[in-house]
Amino acid sequence: MASKKRFSPSKNFLRALVQIFALINKRDKKILVVLVLMSIFMSLLEVSSISMIMPFITLASSPDLVLSNPYARAIYDTLHFKTPLHFAYFFSFALVGLYVFRMGYGILFTYANSRFASQKAHALAQRLFMHHLKSSYLEHINLNLDKIRHTIMEKSGGVLMGLNALLGLLSELSVMLFLYGLLIYTNWKMTFILTFILVLQVFFITKYMSKLIQKKGHISNSTQTQSFKILSKFFGNFKLTKLKDNHEEAYQTFSQNSLNNAKANTTYRTLQAIPSRFLETVGFSLLILSVAYVLHKYGEAKMVLPIISMYALALYRMLPSLNRILEQYNTICYQQQAINSVYKDLSRFIQEEGDLALPFKERIRLRKVSFAYKRTHPILQGVDLEIKRGQKVAFIGPSGCGKSTLVDIIMGVLYPNEGQILIDNTPLTLQNIRTWRQKIGYIPQHIYLFDGSAAENVACGSPLDENRVIEVCKMAHIYDFLCQHRGIDTIIGEGGINLSGGQKQRLGIARALYDNPEILVLDEATSALDTPTETKIMEEIYSVAQGKTLLVIAHRLSTIERCDVKIDLSKPVV
Repeated sequence: MASKKRFSPSKNFLRALVQIFALINKRDKKILVVLVLMSIFMSLLEVSSISMIMPFITLASSPDLVLSNPYARAIYDTLHFKTPLHFAYFFSFALVGLYVFRMGYGILFTYANSRFASQKAHALAQRLFMHHLKSSYLEHINLNLDKIRHTIMEKSGGVLMGLNALLGLLSELSVMLFLYGLLIYTNWKMTFILTFILVLQVFFITKYMSKLIQKKGHISNSTQTQSFKILSKFFGNFKLTKLKDNHEEAYQTFSQNSLNNAKANTTYRTLQAIPSRFLETVGFSLLILSVAYVLHKYGEAKMVLPIISMYALALYRMLPSLNRILEQYNTICYQQQAINSVYKDLSRFIQEEGDLALPFKERIRLRKVSFAYKRTHPILQGVDLEIKRGQKVAFIGPSGCGKSTLVDIIMGVLYPNEGQILIDNTPLTLQNIRTWRQKIGYIPQHIYLFDGSAAENVACGSPLDENRVIEVCKMAHIYDFLCQHRGIDTIIGEGGINLSGGQKQRLGIARALYDNPEILVLDEATSALDTPTETKIMEEIYSVAQGKTLLVIAHRLSTIERCDVKIDLSKPVV
C-alpha cells in the first residue's frame, strides 16, 4: 500500500506563505511593504528604549560621567544645563517620553496590522462566496454543501489567523534582528554563546513539536468538517431522525467528533505554551549563571552592572519575541490546510458569463444537442427540437431518460457538450446566458423554503416589492391563507415546516411568478401531491401561464392533458 505523501513543517510553512502571497493583490502587497517599514521603525523604537537603559543606569549612579562622554557633553553644553544632575533629570524625562511614544506607536501599528488582516479575510470570504455562486451547476452538484459552508465561514478565518501570524512574524523578526545587533555590539562573545544555546532549543521545537502541532491542525480541520456533516445528517431530515429514535446514536457520533476536536485543540494550545516557558527558563537561567560567574571571578558585579542590566532587559524583550515567532510559525503550519483549501477554491477556473440583450419573440430551437455527465454515459444524443413562444410543452418518459437534463439545458443551467441552442435566430452563448436565465421562472418538485417571512421566500434574493408579493400570492391562491396569520409577514419556518404540501407548492408558484418571467418550467412540481390537490394546482398554473411559454416535466398523463406538445424522451427527439 502506497504511503501518503507527507510534508515537513518547514515545507508546509513555505507553502502556506506562497499561497498567502498568491491570495493578495498588488495593492495589498504595497500595503504589506508599508507595514514592514512600520515594523522596522517599531523595532528601532524597541531597540532605542532598551539601549538607553544602560547609559541611564550609568548616569543615575554617577551623574558626573556626563562630562567625560563627548556625545553627552555636547548635548549638555548645547542645552546649557547648570549641573550634571539637571542633565540626569532631562534624560529621565526624555526616556519616559520615548516609552510613551513607543506605546502610542505600538497601538497604532497593532491597529494597522489587525485592520489589514481582517479586511483581507473579509475580502477572501466575499470572493469565496461569489466564486461558488458563479460556479457552474454541474460543478456545484459535485461539491459537498457542508464543505462549501465550512470553507466560506471557517477556513477564510484560518487565512485571517495565518495572515495575522505572518504580520506578527515579520514584526518580531525585525525586533529580534535589531536587538541581536545591539547585543553583538555590546559583547559579541556572550551573545554568541547565548545564540548557540537558543538555536539548539529553536531547532528542537521546530523539528519535533511543529510536526505534532501540524498533525493536530489536520485533525481539527477534519473534525470541524465532519461536525457540519453530522449536523446536516440528523437535523436536515429531522422527521426521519425522530422516527428512527436514534438520539443516543446521534449524540454519541457528535460527542465523539466534538471530543476529538477538543483534544486536538487542547494539545495544540498546550504545545503553544511550552516554547515560552522553556525559552524563558533557559534564557534567564543563563543570565543568572553569568552574574554568578562574574561574582565568582571578580567578587562584585558593579563594573558590569550596566551590561548585565541591558542583557536582562534585552532578554526580557527578546525571549517573548522568540516565543511569538515560534507560535506564529506553528500557527501558519496549523492553518496551512485552511489556507490551502481557500487557495485551491479561488484558483479553480470560473467561466465568466454575460448579460447581453437576448429577445425572445418567436421560438427556441435545439440543433444536434448532446450531453453526458460522464463521457462514457451519454444522456442526450443529437436532439433537434423547436418550441414556439406561448406553447405548452410536456416532457415525458421513464426516470433517467433525460427529461430534467434536457430542460436544464434549455434553461441554460447546463451547457450542451455538442450542438447549439438558438433563441429566435440568436445563439445562446456565455455572453447572453444570464439574460436568458432571467426570463425563466422555475417550480421544482421540492420547493426550498428558508426560515423567513412569506415575502422574503417569494422574493428569494430579488428586491422586495410588497405590492408585487401580494399580487403573485393572489395569483398562486396562497394570499387568503397568509391573511389568516400575519399576511406576507407570516413566518414560514425552516423548510416550510408550517405549511402543507399544497401550500408549499403555491408559494413556489408565487416565487416563480415574482420576476414576471416569459417562460415557466415545472420540474415534476406536483408529483408529490394527491390527485385532487394536483389537479387544482395545475389548473391554477395553466391560468397564470396564459401568454407564457410553459415547459412541464411529468410522469402522470393527467398533469399534461392541456399541453399543446408532448415530447417522449424514451424515443429519439428529432
